[in-house]
Amino acid sequence: MAMVAKSEGPAIGIDLGTTYSCVGVWQHGRVEIIANDQGNRTTPSYVAFTDTRRLIGDAAKNQASMNPINTVFDAKRLIGRRFDDASLKSDMRFWPFKVCDVENKPMIVVNYKNEEKQFTAEEISSMVLVKMREIAVAYIGLNVNNVVITVPAYFNDLQRKATKDAGVIAGMNVMRILNEPTAAAIAYGLDRKESIADGKNVLIFDLGGGTFDVSLLRIEEGVFEVKATAGDTHLGGEDFDNRMVNHFVQEFKRKHEKDISNNPKALRRLRTSCERAKRTLSSTVETTIQLDSFFQGIDFHTTITRAKFEEINLDLFKKCMEPVNKCLKDAKMDKSIIDDVVLVGGSTRIPKVQKLLQDFFNGKELCKSINPDEAVAYGASVQAAILSGEGNIEKVQDLVLLDVTPFSLGTERFTGEMKVVIPRNSTIPTKKERASKTVQDGQTCINYRVYEGERPRARDNRLLDTFRLEGIQPAARGVAQITVCMEIDSDGILVVSAEEKSTGNKSKTTITNNSKGNLSKEEIERMMQEAEKYKLEDEENKKKMEAKFALVDYMNTIKDMLSSDELQDLSRGHKKKIEAAVRKVRHWLEENQDQLAECEEYEDKREKLENTYNRIIAKNM
Repeated sequence: MAMVAKSEGPAIGIDLGTTYSCVGVWQHGRVEIIANDQGNRTTPSYVAFTDTRRLIGDAAKNQASMNPINTVFDAKRLIGRRFDDASLKSDMRFWPFKVCDVENKPMIVVNYKNEEKQFTAEEISSMVLVKMREIAVAYIGLNVNNVVITVPAYFNDLQRKATKDAGVIAGMNVMRILNEPTAAAIAYGLDRKESIADGKNVLIFDLGGGTFDVSLLRIEEGVFEVKATAGDTHLGGEDFDNRMVNHFVQEFKRKHEKDISNNPKALRRLRTSCERAKRTLSSTVETTIQLDSFFQGIDFHTTITRAKFEEINLDLFKKCMEPVNKCLKDAKMDKSIIDDVVLVGGSTRIPKVQKLLQDFFNGKELCKSINPDEAVAYGASVQAAILSGEGNIEKVQDLVLLDVTPFSLGTERFTGEMKVVIPRNSTIPTKKERASKTVQDGQTCINYRVYEGERPRARDNRLLDTFRLEGIQPAARGVAQITVCMEIDSDGILVVSAEEKSTGNKSKTTITNNSKGNLSKEEIERMMQEAEKYKLEDEENKKKMEAKFALVDYMNTIKDMLSSDELQDLSRGHKKKIEAAVRKVRHWLEENQDQLAECEEYEDKREKLENTYNRIIAKNM
C-alpha cells in the first residue's frame, strides 16, 4: 500500500466499536486518546433521528428511551451481513428500530423529519466515523482526512469491505483496515520494548460490546507476528445485557402478569438499567434495578446478584474459552509457553470471564496493565502515524506488523468440494496460485464460485462471489493451462483472478458484487453526497441552536438585571413593560420548542428585545 504524504494532514486511529467508539492521534512522541465534547474518552456508537435533527454519540444515546424506534445502534452487527443471516434474525428481536429486506441487504428504517428513511449499516457507521473525526478535529485544530479503522480479526471479507466503504462515505482516506487484537498488541508491546527484547508469546483476549476475538502473537524486536486468530463476531457484552433483559421481562410478567416485550420504551429503559447493573456487578456482589412508573404506572424495583448474572450467562462465558483453545491449536502452541494473556474490551472486566480464563491457563496472572477500552484505538493511532510518514519517530520506526487471514479461501471444484487456495492463518498481505482445468472436451468457459470457510463441502462455507473466465481455447478436457490466483491486501480484502496461460486471457473479481452484500461504486458516491447534505444540515442546526441559546441567554441577563441593585430606580411601569416583552418572546419560544426556527428569527427577536430594553433604560438615565 502506498504511503500517504504528510501534507495531507495528521492521521488518526479509530476503534469503530459495536457499542462505543474511540479515537486517538500520535502527537509529541505518544498517542493521545481524545475526549469528546462531553469529556468522555469513548463515544456511544449511536445515531438518532428526530423531527428536526440528527444526533450522534452521547446525545443520541441519552434520548434513546424517549425515541427508541428512531435510535440506531449495533450497526457493526449489521455491517457486511445479508438479511437472511441467522445471527441477524436473532438480533432483530432485541432492536427497537425496524430492519427491512432490500434484495437480501438489511436496511435500517427510521422516521427523520416526518419522512420514512432507509439507511444501510455502512451509512450509519459512516455517521459515527464522522463524529469521531469531528472529535479529533476539535482537539488537533487541523482538518483530518487520513484514518486507520479497526475491525475484529474474525471479520470476513464482506464485513471488511463494508467497513472500508463506511470510511469512504464519511469522506475519509482509509489508509488501513487493522485487526483489533493486533492493534491492542501494539498498545501492549510498544512501551515494553526492553522487557520483550528476547521475544514473547502473547495471547490477546478481546471481548467487547458485540464481538469477540482471540489472537496469538509472537512479539520480538519490534516485529508483531500474528500466529493464529479465532473468535466470534457475534458475542459480546450486549448478549449479556440481552440475557438480563429477558430475565427481568419474565420476572415482571410473574409479579404483575403484564408482558412488556412489545413496548420499545419500557424495554429501552430496562436495557439501560441492565447495562448499568452489569458494570456495577463487576465490582460489587449485588445491585438494584429501580424503574419508577415503568409500565402502565407500575414501579419495578428489584435486585440481581453477581451469582444470578453469572448463572444466566454461564454458557456464553464458557463459549469464550472455545476460541482460546482453537487459537492455541492452530498456532501449534501449548498454553504453558504463553508469556502474557492480555485483556482487551470492556467485557473482560467481568470477574467470571477472568476466572474462567485464568483457570484455563492454570491460574496464570492475567495482564490488566493496558486500558481495555482504549488499547485498540491506541494501536490504530500508532499504525496511522507510521503510514502517514510519522514513522521516523524513534519509538515506532522499526515496528512491523505481520497479520493473518482468519478464514480459508478457495473455489468450488466440479465435485462440490472446497479447493483451498489460501489456508486460514496465512500471513497477509499474500498472493497464492493454484492450477485449474476444464472438465469437459471443448469447454470454452469456467464459472468460479469463491468461498471462505473451513468446511470440506464448498456450499457449507460462505459464498463471497462468482466470476467467469471466457474465451478458453477449445481442447480436450484438462489440457488448457489455467491458473487461479488469490491476493489479499493489507486490509484483508480479497482479489481473485483466473488466467489461461497460453492466450493471456484473464478474468478477475475484487469481491464487490452488490448482490452479495456490498455497495456499488454508484451507491457509495450517492451516499457520500447524502452524507455531505446531512453534514450541512447538522451545521445549520448547530447555528440555529447557538442563535436560540444566545436569545435565551440574553433573556436571562435581562431578568438578572431587573432584580439587581443596578436598576432599583427603574419605575414599576417600565419594569413591567420589559417583563412583558420578555414574556412575549418566551411564549414564542414555547410555541416553537418542537421545531427550530431560522437563525434570522432568533436574531430578530433578540434585536427587538434589546432595542426595547435599551429604549426604556435610556428614558430613565
